[in-house]
Amino acid sequence: MVVSMTGFGRSNLNSGLHTVTVEMKSVNHRFHECTIRLPRQLIKLEEKIKKQISGFIKRGKVDIFITISGEGLVHRNLRIDWKLIQDYYQLVHEVKDRFSLKGEVELDQILSREEFITIEEMEEENEELEQMVLNAVQLAAKELREMRLKEGEALEVDFHLHLNQFEQKVSELSIISPRVITEYRDRLEKKMMEYSEGAIDESRLMNEVAIMADKSDITEELTRLKSHILYFRSTMGLNEPIGRKLDFLIQEMNREVNTIGSKSNDSSITALVVELKSTLEKLREQVQNVE
Repeated sequence: MVVSMTGFGRSNLNSGLHTVTVEMKSVNHRFHECTIRLPRQLIKLEEKIKKQISGFIKRGKVDIFITISGEGLVHRNLRIDWKLIQDYYQLVHEVKDRFSLKGEVELDQILSREEFITIEEMEEENEELEQMVLNAVQLAAKELREMRLKEGEALEVDFHLHLNQFEQKVSELSIISPRVITEYRDRLEKKMMEYSEGAIDESRLMNEVAIMADKSDITEELTRLKSHILYFRSTMGLNEPIGRKLDFLIQEMNREVNTIGSKSNDSSITALVVELKSTLEKLREQVQNVE
């Protein structure tokens, strides 16, 4: 089935102690790529989250933003360097005695110096919070997947529309192609009659027409195009990532149309080739967004 590579998903879970918010967006990409931004204390969950996402998304670039608020995320401790404070205090008094200075060491002089007192943050192990994050990721991924599926349905409608137009032009080519040879024979016969005063070398005429027919024959190209159209439609029904298959089909269809254009010596065929290439370009642009 057709699944778009662009989408957005969001979830928000609240346990009373913590609030977890997950936002994720996906865009076109040749492969599956996942970038996660989450609090440092939960960095160990990164691989689990990527594994979760791979169950919902097979192709596309996904950016995930996880924010957590609440108490108990980290445990803070004060660290006091008593030895350094003592050395500092002793130094101040030595300086005062040596230079006969007055004044006392004030408490704020010690408390304001970061090298004396620091706050250490220790990460808290919280299995309940970790599971809550994983649950929030799954909810957001489901919403993202649903949006990609919905956009894929719209893409599929457009694909059928453009394929129908393309198929119609291919059918017109199938009708025009034999007529071009007949018209060429009539023109050539008329010219031969004009230059030979009515005496026509039938064998030469048939030989020239045969050469022309062989050079301009597009039967094989039309047959392959019809086959590609059928395969394109059947591929859209597969329950797997189909973007690369469709992209390859577009390339093959474009190659056949180019070959028809190179063989064309008729303005009506050339005009149809231009329309076919235009339709293929529209399909190609949309296929780039298919998972």
